[in-house]
Amino acid sequence: MTVKEIIILKLGGSVITDKSGSCMIDEERISAVAKEISTRKDIFPVVIHGAGSCGHPEAKEHHIDKGLDHNNRSGIFITHAAVRKLNERVVDALRASGVEAVGIHPLDACTAKNGRLISFELGPVEMLVRHGIVPVLHGDVVMDLGQGACIVSGDQLVSYLGGNMAVDRIGLATNVSGVLKDGYVIERITSESIADLTFNDSGNTDVTGGMKGKIEELLVLAEDGISSGIFHIDRLGDFLDGRSHGGTVVTKDH
Repeated sequence: MTVKEIIILKLGGSVITDKSGSCMIDEERISAVAKEISTRKDIFPVVIHGAGSCGHPEAKEHHIDKGLDHNNRSGIFITHAAVRKLNERVVDALRASGVEAVGIHPLDACTAKNGRLISFELGPVEMLVRHGIVPVLHGDVVMDLGQGACIVSGDQLVSYLGGNMAVDRIGLATNVSGVLKDGYVIERITSESIADLTFNDSGNTDVTGGMKGKIEELLVLAEDGISSGIFHIDRLGDFLDGRSHGGTVVTKDH
């Protein structure tokens, strides 16, 4: 079938879970996202979602972000089980809205080295989209050649897929209107302007860097000429339709 565009849509973990709890999934929000996607019959995005409260606490408790040894091997199963549970909810919501969707788990398909992805066979992801099926990926624990295991965030997946697939648009839906400074949305961020920004810890468990981590990953893409947007989840429809989402664009200096 003919697909109009290849779109990467990242759903922040704080959008679809309550990060202050333990795997508190926002079923209503996930259902609303699924319905937005379902109304656009010619758009089949690659969906990537963060772990939120389903995975970050487990990864921190078992020190998976620090590597793997004989004391924390069980943390691989426990952390993956938590993020897989959230992934299944997202897939189920999409399918309930009439969207053909399937979960793809990085633990099964990726290899990292010292915390960075070095391999991920993307052929199946691209083929799914071409056949009108929405692949749903997620932040996950991944085996690591350097430290045994690591956590690969949804944001790192965005930068890896965006840099290795022919992608038309990339958007990150969050629970804020974009990157904020003094209460106002910063319309454009580059590798030069990020030096003027400061980032505050949300206070919730996050082993992958929060907003700063998002921007750092997107700047990797920007250096290759691939721009992306950060916007409020309420503007998802605007992003899917290619309209202005009123958020922050991360792009190359010039």
